[in-house]
Amino acid sequence: MRVISTENNWKTLTSETVYENAWLELSHRDVINPSGNKGIYGLVKFKNQAIGVIPVDNDDNIYLVGQFRYAIDEYSWEIPEGGGVLGVDPLEGAKRELKEETGLVAAKWTKLARIHTSNSATNEEGFLYIAEDLIQDQAEPEETEELQVWKLPLKEAVEMVMRSEITDSLSVAAILMTARLKGI
Repeated sequence: MRVISTENNWKTLTSETVYENAWLELSHRDVINPSGNKGIYGLVKFKNQAIGVIPVDNDDNIYLVGQFRYAIDEYSWEIPEGGGVLGVDPLEGAKRELKEETGLVAAKWTKLARIHTSNSATNEEGFLYIAEDLIQDQAEPEETEELQVWKLPLKEAVEMVMRSEITDSLSVAAILMTARLKGI
């Protein structure tokens, strides 16, 4: 087996916050890279953790949420997701997001994964959950959310991922991982 160093070979010389709001901080950094050369790095630090929920019913149908995403200038189908407060159990945020976006309440929760959404430019950490034993209640979307909820077979969602019709990283990971666990 080949031994690979896992130590941090980057050195930060300076760091300056160039933009900040309630959700993120963007910094410009002067660095020494692993080759020993000077360089620059832009880092986005998120002030929340990313949380995604894949609600699965007894017939292996899932629920997607559709909305226009300003950042990519496209309509996006994705699993119910949102931000959770750092330092707070992400499961609490998952329960809130599921109810808020779909009106669904789940009796059974399974932690699916911890992922980094784009680790070359951001420190954002995401947590994925499977929600089962679902009961329909009233959705409570935020004022910035104009959502459509779509119930479809998990198998169809996998095909949408494979055709790049679902591109959100949390959704892609959750759909493919759930399909693997369910043998689909």
